Amino acid sequence: MLFYASKLSFLLMAPKPQRIRHMVGTTWQSAMKKARTMSTDDTETDSSMKDAFSKYADYLNNINDKRERVVKASRDITMNSKKVIFQVHRMSKQNKEEVLDKAVNDLKAVTDQYLSRLVKELQGTDFWKLRRAYSPGVQEYVEAATLCNFCKTGTLLTLDEINATLLPLSDPSVEPLQINILDYMLGLADLTGELMRLAIGRISEGELDFAEKICSFVREIYRNLTLIAPEMDDSSDMKQKMETMLQSVMKIENACFSVHVRGSEYIPLLGSADTSYPLLGMLDIE
Repeated sequence: MLFYASKLSFLLMAPKPQRIRHMVGTTWQSAMKKARTMSTDDTETDSSMKDAFSKYADYLNNINDKRERVVKASRDITMNSKKVIFQVHRMSKQNKEEVLDKAVNDLKAVTDQYLSRLVKELQGTDFWKLRRAYSPGVQEYVEAATLCNFCKTGTLLTLDEINATLLPLSDPSVEPLQINILDYMLGLADLTGELMRLAIGRISEGELDFAEKICSFVREIYRNLTLIAPEMDDSSDMKQKMETMLQSVMKIENACFSVHVRGSEYIPLLGSADTSYPLLGMLDIE
């Protein structure tokens, strides 16, 4: 009797056919709705990824285009800064002031025409990202500016003074381009080579006091950079230039030493037009 009662209750609890069909239909609709939702989510994900990568591509393309413009500006700065340096080497006793005034004006033209273009490209951006692109031009500019300043005043043009000349070129509303300490020191290292050539030229003109002043100045630069170079993070370029700088110091010292030791023999010949005569016994000096 108990067995029949439990079987009857099971039959009464079993879902009716209409209810089964309703349950199946509801499950199918839920599955289809979920599938459509997943498809929509996948489409939205693909679209957002495409947009993101499109932005990345635009950013990289803009950076590459800017790098090309910066490289071109750096080359123009290098070429015209070299012209300023060549102008300084043309000076003599007779035309010193005239030559230096022209060199200073040429340097100002480099600043206004070419360096200003570099400043406009880099202002408000991360300068270190493109440093390798513009560093050669900045180093050459530092070399030309410090050479002109030394010949005019006999002092070293500091990094703060150079950066102060760049501030008027920048938009006050954005971060201005400032020459970093590394490029400044690399430019100073190159300056010693030009001062060596200038010292030899001054000795040939009989300006021994000026040559000795150059010798002391270059020796002081070398001494200070010798203390700083080992502590620099990116010092591969500086290490190579330190060796060249030492050679320049030695050439100037040897030239001044020869004048003092053998000056009674060669001082009357200083400024002679006879280029075949072994001036001061320094045939190895270029």
